Amino acid sequence: MTVRVLLADDQPLIRAGLRVLIADTPDLAVVGEAGTGREAVRLAAETAPDVVVMDIRMPDMDGIEAARRVAGRAGPRVLMLTTFDDDEYVYASLRAGASGFLVKDMALEEILGAIRVVAAGDALLAPGVTRRLIADFAARPAAPPPARLSLDGVTAREREVLALVGRGMSNAEIAAELTISAATAKAHVARLLAKLAARDRVQLVIAAYETGLATP
Repeated sequence: MTVRVLLADDQPLIRAGLRVLIADTPDLAVVGEAGTGREAVRLAAETAPDVVVMDIRMPDMDGIEAARRVAGRAGPRVLMLTTFDDDEYVYASLRAGASGFLVKDMALEEILGAIRVVAAGDALLAPGVTRRLIADFAARPAAPPPARLSLDGVTAREREVLALVGRGMSNAEIAAELTISAATAKAHVARLLAKLAARDRVQLVIAAYETGLATP
């Protein structure tokens, strides 16, 4: 199966680098390129990509607003591009529905791998900064949610799992912490995704902090 990718970045060199690399990758294909946020929203509707690689700072409409419009529950996955010093934009983009973010100075090959991860339905944060960003995110005031997130129907064990997801733990780490199998941990995470109507693991992290199950 070929993953259809839309590139949205106002820097032609970045788009060109990714386009050339993807052209040599059999399982990925570029279906469009956008230089502005508004163009990205339009092309996402027209080309139906699996993943949109979206810059945060773009003219006409920033990547955060574009991600909010693109990443509806039935829409494509959005993978944000950012710089290390722009954490505040990262948090806003995750709340907007992005499935993760990458730092622009990552190797292009790592970005290809991240596209595959997100296309497969998982979430991804740039290596090396995941736990720092989660802790920093938790310390920041969140924008008022449109509705209070409810944990009704979430079992005590699932709340334990959600708290550990909020700490940035993988399924294997959760399994070790709770003395359960990795398959059981994965099943708990899958049920949490369904019960909380979350697209991916990133949204579970946000839910853990907004409900107070995880703290810095």
